[in-house]
Amino acid sequence: MTKTEPSATSGSLPDALPDAVQTQRRILRALVASQILSGAGLAAGVTVGALLAQDMLGGTSLAGLPSALVTAGSALAAVAVGRISQARGRRPGLTAGYLTGAVGSAGVITAAVLDNAALLFLALFVYGAGTATNLQARYAGADLADPGHRARAVSRVLVATTLGGVVGPNLSAPMGDLAGAIGIPDLAGPFLLAGAAYALAALVLAVWLRPDPLLTARTLAAAPQDPAAPATTRDTGVDRRSGGVVLGALVMVLTQIVMVAIMTMTPVHMHGHGHGTAASGLVIAVHIAAMYLPSPLTGWLVDRYGRTAVAAASGGVLLASGVLAAAAPGDSVPLLALALALLGLGWNFGLVSGTAIITDAVPLATRARTQGTVDVSIAIAGAAGGLASGLVVAAGSYAVLTLTSGVLALALLPVIAATASSRPARSR
Repeated sequence: MTKTEPSATSGSLPDALPDAVQTQRRILRALVASQILSGAGLAAGVTVGALLAQDMLGGTSLAGLPSALVTAGSALAAVAVGRISQARGRRPGLTAGYLTGAVGSAGVITAAVLDNAALLFLALFVYGAGTATNLQARYAGADLADPGHRARAVSRVLVATTLGGVVGPNLSAPMGDLAGAIGIPDLAGPFLLAGAAYALAALVLAVWLRPDPLLTARTLAAAPQDPAAPATTRDTGVDRRSGGVVLGALVMVLTQIVMVAIMTMTPVHMHGHGHGTAASGLVIAVHIAAMYLPSPLTGWLVDRYGRTAVAAASGGVLLASGVLAAAAPGDSVPLLALALALLGLGWNFGLVSGTAIITDAVPLATRARTQGTVDVSIAIAGAAGGLASGLVVAAGSYAVLTLTSGVLALALLPVIAATASSRPARSR
């Protein structure tokens, strides 16, 4: 054990402690690199997962099942990553999660080659670990951040996903061609990219996420404090009451349900109107860019104007997305892309504000475990949204799905109004 990576119970003297500001910069660089890679990995399943299932099953009624399985798998992975991180630190937890996602990608490719739907569904469940880990990484960015800048630290990690998330879907067609050339079904091609991307993300974290941010934050918080020391070296969370956890979780759960439901069925909707994987990949790329690219601005807004104000704004943006998606003609790629961009932006508002609320509310002693539990709720919500989306479209239409989802997003407003009044001013 080096002095720059103390254990959770370390009694290191103050002069042996790492500089929190410099350590935070190194940690963010490692996280940014891994997020760029993992963004490409998670985008593969979003783009072609539903189409692959539809091709195997010959119908749309279960086209939402892949998304549900991915998000259900991410729920289990969120628990595992959170517990490993709590016990051993962020680095082993995040590394294990990405390696599991790589294994799931290989399983999807195998299932496609064998034309085995049962294996496909199992592999997608395992593949979901990559999605959970990609989200859990945002918490690592906040471990050493000043409380007044936590949202901005989270946003730096999230925005790094944009590059991989935009490039990944646009490689769907070329990866499909590559897969076909080596005897793999075209629709499984993006999972070749996903497996490699997740494996490389794990390698980056295993080698460069040093010192471990959570273990370092614990040691800094436990050490005798210099009153003049920067706030980054002290655990000065804003709201330690359970209400903060509940509010942050509800914000992220509702935005996840709406986002996953609409996102899952948009490629299927476009496929039904004659669009190929290139067009749907473009729309999903725009969507993923909007999910992550605005993060620096969102982080600034959250830190400047308050968590609950931005959380409330996410409900209105998601409603606008649902209305536009319902009104857009099926053959209009630009309008569908705009609707999915608004969907991503609304989700971003909810995720960054909700994450800041959660991090403010939880002490370092139980932070990783609680964050993992919250992400389980988010994953389950996504699974429900993904599964229900196919059933709603089969029973009604894509427009019914998007309008219903948009209206559901407005439930954020009474939730925020009911809980925000009792929270401290900084938390708002």
